[in-house]
Amino acid sequence: MWAIVEQSALALFGALRDLLAPALFFFLLAMLLRGRAVFHDIRRVWPETRLNLELLAFNALVVVPLIGLVATFLATTIQSRGLVFFDPADWARLPTPLVIFIVIFIGDFVGYWRHRLEHSVLLWPSHAVHHSDTAMTWLTLERFHPINRVTTFVIDASVLILLGAPPFAIVANSLVRHYYGFLIHADLPWTYGRLGRIFVSPAMHRWHHAADAKALNTNYATVFSVFDQLFGTFRVPGPCTAPLGILDDLPATFGAQLGYAFRPNVYRKLMAHNARRRANRIG
Repeated sequence: MWAIVEQSALALFGALRDLLAPALFFFLLAMLLRGRAVFHDIRRVWPETRLNLELLAFNALVVVPLIGLVATFLATTIQSRGLVFFDPADWARLPTPLVIFIVIFIGDFVGYWRHRLEHSVLLWPSHAVHHSDTAMTWLTLERFHPINRVTTFVIDASVLILLGAPPFAIVANSLVRHYYGFLIHADLPWTYGRLGRIFVSPAMHRWHHAADAKALNTNYATVFSVFDQLFGTFRVPGPCTAPLGILDDLPATFGAQLGYAFRPNVYRKLMAHNARRRANRIG
């Protein structure tokens, strides 16, 4: 029992410690771009930011230790049953930088399709928590329902373990996608110009969070925008000026956000909505 409590406390301490560097980076960047207006911005987004931090703390205390157990189970099960497609020796033949790039590229491909699944009836009620942030700052990355945290890890990690990806490359993939995730959630108007056709920009991901019918089913990738272009979901008309958030009835309180994925009526409404859309297309 005490071991679990200690592990949870260490996870929370680690999560808060890991925010220090990005917090300093984004504060200095905001000062450079916005000057003293940044203090007004902080006050304006504080209610949403506070909720983001509350969910971060809950996930660190409860979900992170669970994910540690799930990680051990996945790795042990896949390896003991011989389900690994590539031997570690196959990866060892490649240069380390190339291995890291391949794993990040595959990780983003998996993340793209996992993200599309999160917008389905099955997983949207938990993923909606992430989209309910109407302010959207770099800390929106920490606004995730526990169910969403677990499913994200299980899907993403399982594929990389099945491929026999080296542990160092899996760690590199996690770090790159995590810290780049902070950047694309930041309140920045950057589209990257031509580079936006290769990499996901903050403007591109902001459109994904827009409460705009035209933004539905667009911009699912985290790092490489090539996947959205390849599968017809790329849309960046320019810097995002549309309101952010969702149309769901999801109050911005800790209890409401945690409980939303456990409300049966939410799933019934989603299924009814999808049925009407299919009927309209057929008609």
